[in-house]
Amino acid sequence: MITLTTYEWVPDFAAPLMRAFRVRWALEEAGMPYEVRTLALGPEQRSPEHLARQPFGQAPAIEEDGLVLFESGAIALYIGDKSEALLPTDRVDRERATAWVFAALNSVEIWIQQLASLDFFHAQEAWTKEWRPQIEKQVRDRLASLERVLGDKEYLEGRFTVGDLMMIDVLRILDHTDVLDSYPVLKSYKHRCEGRPAFQRALAAQLEGFKKAA
Repeated sequence: MITLTTYEWVPDFAAPLMRAFRVRWALEEAGMPYEVRTLALGPEQRSPEHLARQPFGQAPAIEEDGLVLFESGAIALYIGDKSEALLPTDRVDRERATAWVFAALNSVEIWIQQLASLDFFHAQEAWTKEWRPQIEKQVRDRLASLERVLGDKEYLEGRFTVGDLMMIDVLRILDHTDVLDSYPVLKSYKHRCEGRPAFQRALAAQLEGFKKAA
């Protein structure tokens, strides 16, 4: 069984967005049971035990049958490799789904995360007023491209895959803004994926865990 290492507690604004959610969601879509190990913020993150799991002292990480794996994208692909619900068996379809995982992390999240960092951690800084519009423009350029590719499809490759899972979790980082209101196709796509039972189960489990630790 997979053991998921995640934080014991995070601030309220981060609770629904903590990247362990991607792992929980993938496990729920794949129908795979798992157990949770919690990690306290602070010195415990730099303990030799945890650094052996996650070299940067972050979360999530997983362990299964002697494998220790970190980074949410790598973990999601590992889970997908075990379940056709996330990665198709057809070679071409499989590679396309994998490409969307990398696109979510490297082409989209890189800009969205910068916007969120400005809003959550630097909103009162004078330099943010100059820098934020430039970052938001980059975010909107990426969203316009993504909306064009999605078109009238329900999912990026026609059926739900781990690529959609990763992309939606990246788009969720914008929930504190109204940016997605300008992209109704993407907004509907996001709502469609968030309505999946596996999404709802994963989110409830993540929030409940943080609530108990508060």
